[in-house]
Parts: sequence; C-alpha cells; structure tokens
Amino acid sequence: MSLVLAAIGLVLVVEGLALALAPSRLKDALAFIAALSRDQQRFLGLTALAIGVALVALARWLGVGALF
Repeated sequence: MSLVLAAIGLVLVVEGLALALAPSRLKDALAFIAALSRDQQRFLGLTALAIGVALVALARWLGVGALF
C-alpha cells in the first residue's frame, strides 16, 4: 500500500511541476490531445503505458527493485 501512495505522490509532483512551471504549455498539450481522434488518443495512451512499464522494468533491472 505504501508503494501505491508513493507512486501517486510522484505523479502528483510531476503534474504539479508541469502546472507550476509551464501552465500555458500544458494547456496547449491538452488542446492538442483533445483534437486527436479517439483511436489516436487510445494509441497515445497505450504508448505512454508501454513506456511507463518499460521504465519500471528498467528501474528494477538497475537494482532499484528494493522499492518495488
């Protein structure tokens, strides 16, 4: 359960930084995503998911597995 809380906290930190440092760029990115078709949005989401899984696997391979 603490791992889930840590992961949610890290997501909020990254999103908070994006909003604090470049709110107009984030607004532009959201408008870009909204303009995509459903299939393109789905592909973008699946790509982000795959990259996230690969990064977690890489972190575990590099020895950060004690956190997981």
